[in-house]
Amino acid sequence: MIFDVLDKNNFILYAMKMYNNSNCISVEEFYEDLNRVKYIKRLLGKFDIKGQLRERLLLNHMIILGNVFSVEGCCRILFYKIDKKYHSSLKTFLHYLQYLPHKIPEVNLEEIPTDHKILKILERL
Repeated sequence: MIFDVLDKNNFILYAMKMYNNSNCISVEEFYEDLNRVKYIKRLLGKFDIKGQLRERLLLNHMIILGNVFSVEGCCRILFYKIDKKYHSSLKTFLHYLQYLPHKIPEVNLEEIPTDHKILKILERL
């Protein structure tokens, strides 16, 4: 199948296929929603570099992605687009949201550890 594993050739097609926003009236809105991945990446980078975690903002972006791309689409898109060094943080957030599926073709979830520092912060919410 074309979407067995995401790559640079099929990524946008997959995102478009998974996109379900009844309020969307333009291609620009699709790309605005897809750009949330960049915001998530930046926020995870700030946490990695400065130790500053904006957990509520990260959760909001992930929830919106899950709403417009489906939970499965959200997870696949995030693990494909976000650097591997942030996968532990990403997995922790997705697990907290109960978004994490049993399997994602792009990664081996069993090999990605949970970030216990982030988990403690999320448990306090």
